Amino acid sequence: MIHLTDITKQHGNRILFKNAGFQILPGSRTGLVGPNGAGKSTIFRLITGEESLDGGEISCAKKTVIGYFSQDVGDMSGRSALEEVVAASEVTVALGAQIRKMEAQMCDPLAEDEMTQLLERYGEVQQEFEHRGGYDLESRAQAVLTGLGVGPGDYDRAVESFSGGWKMRIALARILTLNPDVLLLDEPTNHLDVESIVWLENWLVEEYQGALVMTSHDRDFMNRLVDKIVEVGHGMITSYAGNYDFYLREREIRREQLIASHKRQQDMLAKEEEFIAKFAARASHAAQVQSRVKKLEKIERIELPPEQKVVKFEFATPPRSGDDVIAIQSLGKTWPQDDGGEKSVFSGISGMVSRGDKIAVVGVNGAGKSTFLKTLSGLTKPTTGSVTIGANIFPGYFSQHSMEVLNPQRTVFETVQDALPQQTVGVLRNLCAAFLFQGDDVDKRVDKLSGGEKSRLVLATLLGRPLNLLILDEPTNHLDIQSREVLLQALRGFTGTLLLVSHDRHFLRSLVDRVFEIDHGKMVPYEGGYEYYLQKTGVVH
Repeated sequence: MIHLTDITKQHGNRILFKNAGFQILPGSRTGLVGPNGAGKSTIFRLITGEESLDGGEISCAKKTVIGYFSQDVGDMSGRSALEEVVAASEVTVALGAQIRKMEAQMCDPLAEDEMTQLLERYGEVQQEFEHRGGYDLESRAQAVLTGLGVGPGDYDRAVESFSGGWKMRIALARILTLNPDVLLLDEPTNHLDVESIVWLENWLVEEYQGALVMTSHDRDFMNRLVDKIVEVGHGMITSYAGNYDFYLREREIRREQLIASHKRQQDMLAKEEEFIAKFAARASHAAQVQSRVKKLEKIERIELPPEQKVVKFEFATPPRSGDDVIAIQSLGKTWPQDDGGEKSVFSGISGMVSRGDKIAVVGVNGAGKSTFLKTLSGLTKPTTGSVTIGANIFPGYFSQHSMEVLNPQRTVFETVQDALPQQTVGVLRNLCAAFLFQGDDVDKRVDKLSGGEKSRLVLATLLGRPLNLLILDEPTNHLDIQSREVLLQALRGFTGTLLLVSHDRHFLRSLVDRVFEIDHGKMVPYEGGYEYYLQKTGVVH
């Protein structure tokens, strides 16, 4: 369907990949992986023609419809949500208009050859219209919007009235409704809650028949959907037949084999070079020396790709708190509305958070999870009831707004040093390295960091302090899979008390031992981990 052959691309002096390639076959499901900046999004833009190749070729079968979802949704205004989604299928809409026009022409008297030509053209247009799903375009748009959390009550709402996160959902709905032959999805799960992620998973498995190429920081999502991994990095593109977990295992096996081959080659080269050096001056060995020199010149040297060193940071044991960490009694919260009334977020919530608990706060989007965490952390006052913090509690709170308080003029190292002034340079550098700031990265200024890097920086300053209560609202947002794994291992080793909201199911499954579900303004506690919660509620995640 789409063949990328011997492709080369560089940005400035940096070569993203050289003489590389892979294929996108009909119905294939491919996960695109690699470090940030390796060139994953560039591959999408090369396929769509938004960028041009420096070398090689990308060939695509005729009439292949390609749909591309990126994080840059562009300007949306002047239409309702439903109109915006349908408008993305402009070719399909135009084909429908052509069909209606030709049907009207058929009612007029025409010469036999004109009617023949019209019927032939009508058949071609109708076939393409059907191929693009034109007959159920609007109903499909409604179903996709609803699945992504934009319900019937919002179909006719002006698209510009939606927040950035909801506009991302509408942009995703546009591409899914297009129902293309090849679907390119760049981080489709960003800004989606768990319910919407599960719906998208099911839609891609059960409804979508075309080829899929995607990037995602959600490990469960990737594992369920893809049967092939294409790794972009170190100037190469490497394919693996399997899901993400298979790729991790196979990559390690291949690396060990490469290291062994590299060692054998280095040993052989050393012996040959030793022979050349020993007998270079002897006329009796001139032919042998010359032969070995030529042999070495022809050998293709095995190169080991650089590997980011994993630094394990030993977090200081936090001070021991009392057994009762947070007592919640008849807690309620309302927000004032523009019309003078009040909207109840939740009410009548009671419960106890005990020392050492690792609790996931779950619920549908808009259920009040973030407000609940803010109320527990003291950042917003309850409308009714009380939150009582226990003895000897040293709390820390993280949300996406935490990144806004970073000083843009400070470097990574200076930011960590400001947060932990008592620590030595060695400890601070280890902390930076544990959160993937290695080498020159520690000298990067905050205003030059990506969203994921800022998240990692704030989390490093938080987890490096001697806190015994962590309240984390979406700490996995903006983090790639490797960064999420770093955070997961850190939190698994944390001996204090933890409450968090996250849409990453692998993260929750691997970490928490209790679940608080916020549902219709009430809280239901589940005395078990995330899998226990899923079993009890019958929710399939």
